[in-house]
Amino acid sequence: MSKCCSTYLKHIANIIFSALIILIITIGIEPVFAAQTDISKGEHSFVVSAVRDVAPAVVRIDTERKIDQIDSDLIDPLLRDLLGDPELRPEREKAQGSGFLINSSGLLLTNAHVVERVEKVNVTLANGEEFEGKVEGVDSVTDIALVRLEGGSNFKSAPIGNSENLEVGDWAIALGTPYGLERTVTLGIISSLHRDISSLGFSDKRLDLIQTDAAINPGNSGGPLVNSNGEVIGINTLVRSGPGAGLGFAIPINLATKISDELMNKGEVLHPYLGIQMVPLTARIAKEHNQNPNALVQLPERSGALIQTVIPESPAERGGLRRGDLVIFADGNEIVDPQDLLQKVEQAEIGSPFPLAVIRNSKEIRLSIKPETLPGLG
Repeated sequence: MSKCCSTYLKHIANIIFSALIILIITIGIEPVFAAQTDISKGEHSFVVSAVRDVAPAVVRIDTERKIDQIDSDLIDPLLRDLLGDPELRPEREKAQGSGFLINSSGLLLTNAHVVERVEKVNVTLANGEEFEGKVEGVDSVTDIALVRLEGGSNFKSAPIGNSENLEVGDWAIALGTPYGLERTVTLGIISSLHRDISSLGFSDKRLDLIQTDAAINPGNSGGPLVNSNGEVIGINTLVRSGPGAGLGFAIPINLATKISDELMNKGEVLHPYLGIQMVPLTARIAKEHNQNPNALVQLPERSGALIQTVIPESPAERGGLRRGDLVIFADGNEIVDPQDLLQKVEQAEIGSPFPLAVIRNSKEIRLSIKPETLPGLG
């Protein structure tokens, strides 16, 4: 091939290559300009649409409760001379939380800790209307409360979703009135599911929580956690402070709905109770324990709920459970940790036989316990 022909072909190839580069750049840039054009047209994110659906149902809850004062007449006169009269605290304590309407007749959900033991409940709607609230029922164990608005009708209710459909990474939108700042919205994702509340230091609660990084602050308690479709998937309940701050937690809406139905139909929620305190055991933990020459007992090298304490005169004691028993099956289901057992106990019928399989002294033993009502809820 002649030098002239070779030069010509190279020139043609360069032209084609340049045209392809221009085409690729044009195709790549076009969606960017299209997106900018969409924004310039005033279109908004999915968050705006979701908030529009739920925000009208979100309420601010103001409460008042009486504070017991110290009777100065009961103080030792010598101490009064040395310290003076005690400073009187305010007679009434005011607090604030959030909630959301679940039907048009004025029934709303919030946290139990927002309205427990209060004497006055005032509810402010998103449009500024105010109503007196009546506490219909409270369940401290799951931190759920039901409040009814006195007077009014045709209230805007929040769309209810399905918390069983959640996956880690889904969008999460928190609404409420943190620090009294009404109509506040924060955005995050679902960080984790089935977070055991006992791991957060609440031994008197029975909850698997939704964890989110959407900001939840004081005053957000009782407000809705919403998915990208504008459906309530949880009730904001607490935030981790101190080290690890920025983690928020919400009660799954499916549990909240179940508890609210029981409060409406029965006026209370009865929780089954065995009367044991447990720690998780795994094969690794048991093996490390057994290799310790100072170990007082040998543990079975498998997973389960290890009984640490049996409460005296409890159903567990009457049913034959002992300290050191490893629960491996409950009602026919394998138990790998204490949370598994708590879930099965919560589903058990009060007063009906509840079969357990435990390992004691390297032998499997079958027992039958009759759960009773969890005491101390009054």
